[in-house]
Amino acid sequence: MNLKEVLQMADEMVFAKTGQHLDNLQEAILRGTMQGEKYTKIAEDIHFNESYLRQVGSQLWQILSEELGEDVNKTNVRSAMERLQVSIVSHYAQDSVQIGFVNFCGENRDPPDRPNSHPRNQETSNSKPIKTPHQDLSEMPELGDFYSRTHELQTLTTWILQQNCRLITLTGISGIGKTSLAVQLVQQIKNEFEYAVWYTLDEFPTIDKLQSNLTQLFSQSENPDSSATNQKPLPLIKYLQNHRCLIVLDDIHNLFCSGELAGKYKPKYEEYRSLFKQIEKLSHQSCFLLVGWEPPKEVPQLTSENTPIRTLQLTGLDTAAAGEILRDKGLVEIDNCEALIHRYQGNPFWLKSVATLIQELGIGATEVLIDDTILLPEDLKDVLQQQYDRTSELEKQVMSLLATENQPVNFAKLLQNGQISSSDLLNALQSLSRRCLIEKEASLYTLSPVLKQYIKTRRSHLTNIDSE
Repeated sequence: MNLKEVLQMADEMVFAKTGQHLDNLQEAILRGTMQGEKYTKIAEDIHFNESYLRQVGSQLWQILSEELGEDVNKTNVRSAMERLQVSIVSHYAQDSVQIGFVNFCGENRDPPDRPNSHPRNQETSNSKPIKTPHQDLSEMPELGDFYSRTHELQTLTTWILQQNCRLITLTGISGIGKTSLAVQLVQQIKNEFEYAVWYTLDEFPTIDKLQSNLTQLFSQSENPDSSATNQKPLPLIKYLQNHRCLIVLDDIHNLFCSGELAGKYKPKYEEYRSLFKQIEKLSHQSCFLLVGWEPPKEVPQLTSENTPIRTLQLTGLDTAAAGEILRDKGLVEIDNCEALIHRYQGNPFWLKSVATLIQELGIGATEVLIDDTILLPEDLKDVLQQQYDRTSELEKQVMSLLATENQPVNFAKLLQNGQISSSDLLNALQSLSRRCLIEKEASLYTLSPVLKQYIKTRRSHLTNIDSE
């Protein structure tokens, strides 16, 4: 019995029982089990906590047990599925065989990966009917090129579909691939929700505008024949409690002030704080994904399994994925390209920008790497300036100090080198960290080579202006 057949039959049984298809984690458990792997190996391969993996596996075996009418576990799932296949084959002449609440039919069976596929006897009292999903994804960008983010996708999928997290922030420095990752995620899981919505906050900045658009979408789909004037919309939280919704808010940093520490709301947007607290505290079955350069102040960077909040700070691509970018740009000096990837920290936009410059100038990666050269093409400087200009004067002072250091430094060293109080320095470091503008390893702080070069170039430019 091949793996594809196992996954297909398991998917239909899980769908019949839960109203949802196999998720990525359940599929990984089945794949590993059918290949004779232990939980330890499966967890290691997909970078997951083994204890949590066992918990998901136990739930999966319980679902299959109930559908097959026999005790299914990790050791006998292969034989149980083979018995099911034999049963299907033996009844093939009758065109269909019912196992539990699943009809496995002949060639008329819908494949499980079709978004609207479902068992024919879905209306039985023990199955969960799935409503037609309502989606407003007109603001969602096209995916374009997407480079491997398997671990991050798996993490976000688990948080949303398995752990039912209500509020997730996806942050990272400009160009790191936050929006691309969010688009890929939505494409994969949107049909698990009754509503999937994407709004960019430069389009719907005020809370009234956002809530108005959302409640209008909900109320129209619930009462398509009702006049808007006759139907009073419910509070937004009520819709989130009545329906399973995935709502993505992109460019969340547009809610916050420039020239201040990270996460301080602009005067007109402070009501978002109440909305996010409501989403976190009140029981509901929906998820808000906030994507941007910095998170709201009330979302902690360190969260626990006991809260419905999660935060993922995106870092650069690994060497293999980043190498695809350089190969797409025609750079084939792979050995040297690895050093180039490291220097630009696997940031997709940074690498594309530098690779384009190298290609247009007709120079090789070897020449670029001489003397620790950091190239800053104009489009790269533009995006760095946007984030730099958002920082407070206090943060700019700290970055200037870090730009002069050749090695990572601790808090005490920074305190000695500047005219900044310990309290201000701590606040600045926290804010820079939330903005993904500094790197922290143990108790040491540093700037990326690209940011160091940008700040030095900026300082030199301002000095030249002053001397004219």
